[in-house]
Amino acid sequence: MTQQPPRFNDGAAYERGMAGWSQLVGNVFLDWLAPPPGLRWIDIGCGNGAFTELLIQRCAPAETQGIDPSEAQLAFARTRPAARDAAFLLGDAMALPFGVDRFDAAVMALVIFFVPDPVKALAEMKRVVAPGGTVAAYVWDIFGGGSPGEPVQIEMRAAGITQPRPPSAGASRMEALRDLWTGAGLEAVETRDIAVRRSFASFEDFWRSCSAMTSIGPPLAAMAAGDVEQLKTRVRVRVGAEADGPVVCHARANAIKGRVPKSS
Repeated sequence: MTQQPPRFNDGAAYERGMAGWSQLVGNVFLDWLAPPPGLRWIDIGCGNGAFTELLIQRCAPAETQGIDPSEAQLAFARTRPAARDAAFLLGDAMALPFGVDRFDAAVMALVIFFVPDPVKALAEMKRVVAPGGTVAAYVWDIFGGGSPGEPVQIEMRAAGITQPRPPSAGASRMEALRDLWTGAGLEAVETRDIAVRRSFASFEDFWRSCSAMTSIGPPLAAMAAGDVEQLKTRVRVRVGAEADGPVVCHARANAIKGRVPKSS
């Protein structure tokens, strides 16, 4: 049977499962980019607007466009008070609905490994960014154990439970990102890893968050109730959860940035 890639059709579920993690990494990512205010931004694969909102709060953009293939995610994004000045449009990362040199910066937050053809998507990012502008991304280091759901995923793998994988999972590797950026002809390419930690009020709080992740929720829904409880017990031990105490978990992302060459 062909494994189906994760689908994002529920903005509220994404908020429970991933938005908090994305914003933790996003804050470090934006510190690293250190952009000046007043830029024209495009957030490609903006999803439910978690990073878009952070971008607006942190960077005082002159314009922000969010593009995503899921109308359900976009509908959630449009409800974010801090993102009210952004425009959210249905669109494809591999065929952006904008002209050449339209933006000063293009970003992908936790997206590039979900794009069927990352090379084509990166070419589109470069096309719509003006010379001298920034093209950047961050993505979970899934092969290095950096996914926020890794404690659950480890136990699922040990139990032989198949989990959906992004269609371009290899693009999450740092060396693959560097090859993509340099291969696209971008200049001043830099990479860095971003490690974050997040505290949950209890194990149940952590479990609810993980259960909303697209790599974990669907397999869990297909399991018998007793098997789910056994899995929870193993995960509880793995994360060292006390009876009613907080749970602290870690995640790690690979980040990259480059500059569109200036015209000669």
